[in-house]
Amino acid sequence: MKDVWLILSLFIISGLVLLCGCTGTQESAPAISQQVAAIEKSVLNIGYQPSTHQMAFMTAYSMGMYNETLGPLGIKEVKAYSFPTGAPEMQAMLAGDLDFAYVGAAPFVTAVATGLDAKIIAAAQTQGSSVVLKTGLDYTGPQDLKGLSIATYPAGTIQDTILRTWLKEQGLDPDKDVKIIAMGPGDATTAIMAGKVDAVFLPGPSPTTIVEAGAGKVIIESGEMSPNHVCCVLVASGKMIRDHPDIVAGVLKIHEKATEYNKQNWEEAAMYMEQMTAMDASITLKSLNVWDGEWVSDPHIIFDSVASYAQDQAALGYISKSLSGADLTDTSFWDKLNS
Repeated sequence: MKDVWLILSLFIISGLVLLCGCTGTQESAPAISQQVAAIEKSVLNIGYQPSTHQMAFMTAYSMGMYNETLGPLGIKEVKAYSFPTGAPEMQAMLAGDLDFAYVGAAPFVTAVATGLDAKIIAAAQTQGSSVVLKTGLDYTGPQDLKGLSIATYPAGTIQDTILRTWLKEQGLDPDKDVKIIAMGPGDATTAIMAGKVDAVFLPGPSPTTIVEAGAGKVIIESGEMSPNHVCCVLVASGKMIRDHPDIVAGVLKIHEKATEYNKQNWEEAAMYMEQMTAMDASITLKSLNVWDGEWVSDPHIIFDSVASYAQDQAALGYISKSLSGADLTDTSFWDKLNS
């Protein structure tokens, strides 16, 4: 009888040990998995566009700043993806294909309103776009644009939002009084040079390319249409912010360093842009001498401007969700870096 009780006791104890062991493993597995995922982040995907507005990325990428700063954090490769405008770039980020993006604030607002999990961590640049009218057409004021065709970036982008809002402020219906045609910078530049459109509204250096070719003249700068407006920003995905804050801080540090470098080294910056976009460095330099833009980094100075795009896009019927500056911008990384 004693032997039976001994065997039964051992059986019960063994079962409890096995049960406890299984429970412990199940509880710790997610934590271990998360730690491994964090350690294994070795490749960054960054989106950008070929304009003077985003030259900080091109300089940083060309000079190897990412390798220098992020290498110790485990990043072995940074992949650069070029997009013609912000709309397809934000679609890529919505799909989870980009960790960071240099993009216009307006298409970012649209993307957040449709579910994008990301935040602006830095400004990139303010103003810096121009309306160029085809050679041979006269311009004395906004009413002269009535009946004309204007090529600009697709719906929901910075240029589209500013142009449509400005036209409404001038008493023109952007859907009836003018014909706005969605195009990327390359196609729009070709179109006005070929006489297929009457005007374009594009970021630098495209306006300078058109003017230098004798195909048009600048009639108004974006800073006149929307004073001190933010244009491009640096965005980090929500996953990067939550799971890899050290890498986010590193990317922000690189952005600020490249921005300050560009301010003091226009020729070198233009050369790096030419290497990545094949855009003539001499045209880029001429563009920088005449644009009304400015390279910036501090997200605080664009906080209200970004929020205003949400209001503008709601008024245009592009979004239905109410978004505040806090919904769109995370200044904590900047504050910690510059404290």
